[in-house]
Amino acid sequence: MEPEDGLDVGIVAYRNRSLLRDCLDSLQEHAPSRPLRVVVVDNDSRDGTVELVASLPGVELIEPRRNVGFAAATNLAIRRTGSRYFLALNPDTRLRAGVLDTLLALMDGDPRIGICGCRLEREDGTFDHASRRSFPTPLGAIAHFTGVGRRDGAPTALAQYRAVDVERGRVGAVSGAFMLLRRAALEQVGLFDEGYWLYMEDLDLCYRFGQAGWHVWYEPSVAVTHVKGGSSGRYRAPRVNYAFHYGMYRFYRTHYAASRPRALNAAVYGGIAAKLAGSCARSAFNRRLLGRC
Repeated sequence: MEPEDGLDVGIVAYRNRSLLRDCLDSLQEHAPSRPLRVVVVDNDSRDGTVELVASLPGVELIEPRRNVGFAAATNLAIRRTGSRYFLALNPDTRLRAGVLDTLLALMDGDPRIGICGCRLEREDGTFDHASRRSFPTPLGAIAHFTGVGRRDGAPTALAQYRAVDVERGRVGAVSGAFMLLRRAALEQVGLFDEGYWLYMEDLDLCYRFGQAGWHVWYEPSVAVTHVKGGSSGRYRAPRVNYAFHYGMYRFYRTHYAASRPRALNAAVYGGIAAKLAGSCARSAFNRRLLGRC
């Protein structure tokens, strides 16, 4: 049976009720010209999110009644729906006029595109470099996390996370904050890997799409506002910090480790562990400094 020629939107919510309301308002204001179905998956927010969604006509609610993470929650929304396209959308985003129709028309016109992302901008209008990414080498990862690869003018070999050599077109990955997916491609490649609780599941899906021959496309002619950190918070909690670094480990182990020397793998795993320790210590210090603990 052919999927319906419409758009399904899945939003995973966790303790960000006000941001979610803004996101849903923007989605209603800038809805596409084709049928739209919106599903919110609440990861046990307990902040009034369930009541908010229940009060909004035309918005469906899924309640796992525990925090199952981003990948598993998004998959619940994908399985609930059946349209030709599915948009994985963060609650800390706000849509703008024409974004959805432009990207849907782009994917209609090129059946090779399995995933499409757009330009993401922070609230102050600056570019969010997570909009487009390449898959980094160990050197590129070191450059990114030390800040060298984030500097203006950094060579491509050190700035792989930001895919600075791509203005528009095919990229390694786009951000899970706004990820337009072709359902036929999902049915071939598979859904989000639920072994990722939070972070890196978008990178993993893009990698698998690329390996299967689908195009991952970055389209900067339209933009979405992204309140960076609006979902996870400014300073990561220990569980979130662990999930971020475990995602790095899982991605490397799944896609790279088998083809690389054991010594290199050991160095990569050691580097991830050291970064996790440093990140946890820094987050704990900042929280204590701000009186959050």
